Amino acid sequence: MSRLAEFRAAEKALQEQIAQLETMKKDASLKREIEFEQKLLGLMKSYDKGLRDIVAILDPKSQKASARTSASPAKQQRRPRVVKVYENPHTGELIETKGGNHRGLKAWKQQYGAATVESWVR
Repeated sequence: MSRLAEFRAAEKALQEQIAQLETMKKDASLKREIEFEQKLLGLMKSYDKGLRDIVAILDPKSQKASARTSASPAKQQRRPRVVKVYENPHTGELIETKGGNHRGLKAWKQQYGAATVESWVR
């Protein structure tokens, strides 16, 4: 599309939007909504209240429901860790642990290597 054609299309769209805006300005229901909004904002300002305060006054049930859902969303729980049993083939010693922060397990990993000790899991 040429630049001139783009310009004319944009100009036509703008004229249509201006015509739509003019018809909306003449609409009585829109005028009433604008007047209501201005009066409401004036009241809110004069009483130092916000939109949440107004909603809480007009519909307290919805405020409690939204506070309940936003305050304590369902937490996802981690699955419980599995107990691992390591058996040292050299000494026959057993270590049961849920994590790798066991003193004896750390000593084995330092002595024999982590990969080797992981192969000792029953």
